[in-house]
Amino acid sequence: MAEKSPDLSGSVCQRCPALSPEGRMLSPGIGASKWVRLNVGGTYFLTTRQTLCRDPKSFLYRLCQADPDLDSDKDETGAYLIDRDPTYFGPVLNYLRHGKLVLNRGLAEEGVLEEAEFYNITCLIKLIKDKIRERDCRTAQLPVKHVYRVLQCQEEELTQMVSTMSDGWKFEQLVSIGSSYNYGNEDQAEFLCVVSKELHNQSYGTSSEPSEKAKFLPAVGFWGCA
Repeated sequence: MAEKSPDLSGSVCQRCPALSPEGRMLSPGIGASKWVRLNVGGTYFLTTRQTLCRDPKSFLYRLCQADPDLDSDKDETGAYLIDRDPTYFGPVLNYLRHGKLVLNRGLAEEGVLEEAEFYNITCLIKLIKDKIRERDCRTAQLPVKHVYRVLQCQEEELTQMVSTMSDGWKFEQLVSIGSSYNYGNEDQAEFLCVVSKELHNQSYGTSSEPSEKAKFLPAVGFWGCA
């Protein structure tokens, strides 16, 4: 169990073969009932030596062996100090407990991969890389959608408007609508400018809201998707 550990929920990956019953055997001298307290980035986790010793090549296994090559400090409570992100350590520890990768919504696979590589948990590293490849493959196969916006501006505002567009917005079409305004002796021509932006990763809940710069452009008309 963990103190202040993240609430983990989400998709579950298949059990890794490396965590078979044979691979879960402890080395001699390590008691399965021995508890270990970890202080990961200020968050405490309580687990067993048996859990931490799932992967004999991992940093956590060496920690339980009191490896003299590891400079492992302890805090005032006797917990091992590990200067890593506790949010991403939660999925790593749970993987060692039951052999499944469980990710909270909004938790990036790349972040868990960083921790798996730091702790050198080889089977988890492979599992996450496979998951990332599958995710990227699904994203690449999604149809590209566009959102369109119609902006109304005067002739003297065209240069400023185009220069302030960012975050993927691009110019599509310029339509003259005459000269409705008169300042002094000069008529001010007016235009409708059509701009578009690609929408990506809609299946993962990414926001399609325009950037602040796009919102503050002088605009009338409509939003639309294609």
